[in-house]
Amino acid sequence: MRLIIAILVIISEIARPVYRSLVNWFASLSIVKHFSEFVGALPRGVILVLFAVPLAIAELSRIYALIVIAKGHVISGLVIISLAYLMSFLLVERLFHAGRDKLLTYAWLRWIMDRVQIVRSWVAEVKESIVMAMRGWLG
Repeated sequence: MRLIIAILVIISEIARPVYRSLVNWFASLSIVKHFSEFVGALPRGVILVLFAVPLAIAELSRIYALIVIAKGHVISGLVIISLAYLMSFLLVERLFHAGRDKLLTYAWLRWIMDRVQIVRSWVAEVKESIVMAMRGWLG
């Protein structure tokens, strides 16, 4: 489980700078703000379903995209995986953010998110050490 979390977090951290401005713009839309307030007011079980269904679809789409790419349909696979990431960044992330407090009342989800934070911190440390090493080598 830790290895899976580590791989997902590393991929997410690599892609984060690319999509962060798009996510920030999307989150600033008034309709998204109203939707977030609506979701945040729902019971935690409903929030969990609203979060889990698109998350499952996005994750399965990523796997399917890799299969499509492996079968030689690289462009189609890249389009599918890009759409899956877009769904994750815009919908799944917003749903989690909107219902975060209620979702983290599930002990199992809090445990997973604690592990994600540990891996994110580790990735940030590794990234910073690589940047510092590159600066030392270059100059």
